[in-house]
Amino acid sequence: MRVLIIEDDPTIAANLYDFLETRGHTVDAAGDGVTGLHLAVTQPFDAIVLDLGLPGMDGNTLCRKLREEARVDTPVLMLTARDTLDDKLAGFEHGADDYLVKPFALREVEARLLALHKRRTGRTTARALQVGDLTLDPGTLAIQFSGTQIRLPRKCIQLLETLMTHAGNVVSRAELENSVWGEAQETSDTLRSHMHVLRRALRTAGGYDPIETIHAIGYRLLAGDGRRSSR
Repeated sequence: MRVLIIEDDPTIAANLYDFLETRGHTVDAAGDGVTGLHLAVTQPFDAIVLDLGLPGMDGNTLCRKLREEARVDTPVLMLTARDTLDDKLAGFEHGADDYLVKPFALREVEARLLALHKRRTGRTTARALQVGDLTLDPGTLAIQFSGTQIRLPRKCIQLLETLMTHAGNVVSRAELENSVWGEAQETSDTLRSHMHVLRRALRTAGGYDPIETIHAIGYRLLAGDGRRSSR
């Protein structure tokens, strides 16, 4: 796996670089946001480790430019000392695929990068999904809601695909977590924050939220036009 590390702390960057290299990965590194964005756009990587607080260009801005301007969908694992829900939501909204709070274990960084890479390369082309006003092409990841194109972080796309595949039926939190992360999460914050990003994007694009919260169980994508209030 070829990994790009964008981190301005030389100690953290060196530890990540040395660990991943000894594990057999090909690693490149940048110490500021501008250089990191240039490398991410001009060279092929399987995954990116991105610090949030960077000189020149912060991690959120870099991630947004990578997704919206450069149209690069390389999986991004964001590293940060900020651990509030709002900070995580901001990272996901700007295009991050996963979020790890400092201090972290190097083995966990590798495990998350491998999981991101596996899900990206393991995606198979399937027929387009349509539920009411909502369409999703699993091959191109193109999403439209009420005729409006939507850009979403990869994890949100996977959540939406799972809900669309089971449209009209309740999908438990555990099922959603397993479909996206491969395992149940330690806290509900991860799933909840991704669902918040997904539902807000749907409301903005289509004028309503077709996802219903089933208290203490999970979520359901309403079949038909879905024009009813979600809880």
